[in-house]
Amino acid sequence: MIKTWLVPTEDSIVSGKAELISQWRHKRTAKIWIDVHIDKGDDASVVELLESFGVHPLAIKDALRDRHPPKLENFDDHLFILYRGVQQVEDELLFDHQQIAYFIGERFLISVHRGHSVGIDKNANEANILQHLINPLYLACKIMHSSAAIYLDELLKFEQSLEEVENSMNTSGNDQTLAKITSYKSRLVKLSRVFNYHTRITDELKTSKVFSKEMKQALVDAEHTLNDLHDRFDRLLSLSKMHYDICGDLMDGYLSISSHNLNNTMRVLTVITAVFVPLSFLAGLYGMNFQYMPELGFKYAYFVLLAVMFITGGALITFFKRKNWF
Repeated sequence: MIKTWLVPTEDSIVSGKAELISQWRHKRTAKIWIDVHIDKGDDASVVELLESFGVHPLAIKDALRDRHPPKLENFDDHLFILYRGVQQVEDELLFDHQQIAYFIGERFLISVHRGHSVGIDKNANEANILQHLINPLYLACKIMHSSAAIYLDELLKFEQSLEEVENSMNTSGNDQTLAKITSYKSRLVKLSRVFNYHTRITDELKTSKVFSKEMKQALVDAEHTLNDLHDRFDRLLSLSKMHYDICGDLMDGYLSISSHNLNNTMRVLTVITAVFVPLSFLAGLYGMNFQYMPELGFKYAYFVLLAVMFITGGALITFFKRKNWF
């Protein structure tokens, strides 16, 4: 499915489908945004469309893949940006990611994606398009910025959830909470990887010296928007790494506390064992069934043995207490 928005002049816009492409070709000052929503079996028509714009075959192949790392490539008359957008938010830090390919020329923007795109929908109204499509790179940056805003909102929400988990770990941590934090760490690693790719894209846009004259002018025109987008990606990368480190600290803290509690328990059990070892020895000694044992004939031997056992136990407990062993 193809949607197009044609801006023939700076103060007018026309929306439609593929039929507007021919009008754009005949009007040298017009700008156009072509949004290609790939349905099953549409690959051949998408390839034909992109080839008509002079897109490199390898870029087309990358755009049609289901999964490919985000990247930026510069061609003679257009830029190719592969971006990881958001289709929907499924759970805390769990996103249904969506690959979006942007082909950006001096007078055109082509976005290619499978499925619904939140970032594109936010910008697919005529008022925004008329304002932003004057510079196609500017419009592409605004779409990516909208997707980045979704990532940021979810990370900020997660910050509150992480504080609750931290408080829970400090008061009543358990294995279920530990499993949840482990899951968070896994999701944050994946997000950091995505944000790292996106940051590299904006870095290359800002610093590359090999762009064509038209692309360099487009970069100058979109400089502030590009800087803002780079700052957004950089913040997302920093937040994801910070939250990952916090989750790691919480796990380490929980394991340290658990180990400390286990050591305390073992220390108490060791003290109890140490107290009862001599008592068990005395009980075993006088529990032997020998016929001739001098103490057995003594009238008060039983009470004397009990007194020795109590004194021995009390002395050991006092000794361990002074050593702060329990």
